[in-house]
Amino acid sequence: MNAPATPPPFPHTSRAPAASAGAPAGRWPAQDGPGAGPGTYASPIPVRTPGFGDALASEWTKIRSVRSTVWTLGVMVVLLLGVGLLAAVAMNLSDAEFDGEPVLSLGFFGVLLGSICVITLGVLTITSEYGTGMIRTTLTACPSRGRILAAKSVVFFLLSFTITTVTTGVVGVLQTVILDGGTPTAGDWLRSTVGVSAYVATLGLLSLALGAIVRHSAGAITVMIALVLLPLVLAMFMFTPSLAGVQEALFEYSIPSQIGALYEVSVTSSGPAGWEPLLIIAGVTAVAMAAAHVLQDRRDV
Repeated sequence: MNAPATPPPFPHTSRAPAASAGAPAGRWPAQDGPGAGPGTYASPIPVRTPGFGDALASEWTKIRSVRSTVWTLGVMVVLLLGVGLLAAVAMNLSDAEFDGEPVLSLGFFGVLLGSICVITLGVLTITSEYGTGMIRTTLTACPSRGRILAAKSVVFFLLSFTITTVTTGVVGVLQTVILDGGTPTAGDWLRSTVGVSAYVATLGLLSLALGAIVRHSAGAITVMIALVLLPLVLAMFMFTPSLAGVQEALFEYSIPSQIGALYEVSVTSSGPAGWEPLLIIAGVTAVAMAAAHVLQDRRDV
């Protein structure tokens, strides 16, 4: 019996890439670069690990190129200037006597309304990226979530603090010129400009941390506005004597009362005074930032 005939071999098809000029046949040109092993591809483009400076530059580019930044901070400047000057003109027309008291406290009303704009921008700084899907690109370029959160916080705080300080300073000068009040001390000027601006910018940071936790623009803004206004409104309707202690605490530690304390026009005569409101909001914001950092590391995008 004859053995079956051996089938002819299939024609060989090479899967190797076409060789370029100067490179051996069957190999990519970059495989011959330093550190390139067989079967790997090494990009000829130099690659480096992004640092914190790169994250700051990226966040600055994003925050200055979106319309929400211009609108929210623009409205805040208009409110601070408009309400502050309107209050000064109204007091001047009423011939009110200030008895040597500084008139810087009239800036409180504009700052209270303008803080809503900073709260909105703080939330949108991070929630807008989750809404558009931009956060995937951000984390691909810089996988460190803590570094991204820190860069956003630094850029947002410096921007809002600078604009608020300049605006409150201009309002204070104009109010002092319009009204014949007492001469403010250096401490009065420092608290009504730098202190108030630091408080408002830190309140915006608290909003940014809440936005990182909630990841929803409308939800985070609603919670922050309720946090600002609800304690004071609740305290106004607590008529029962058994709730007198709670009512007093809400009056003393509500956010409008703490902003007023920096202007020395607090809702109550007790409670935080001087620079103490700034320490309180800084402590609360630090806790919220820590919670946002932990949750960002544990959750997927």
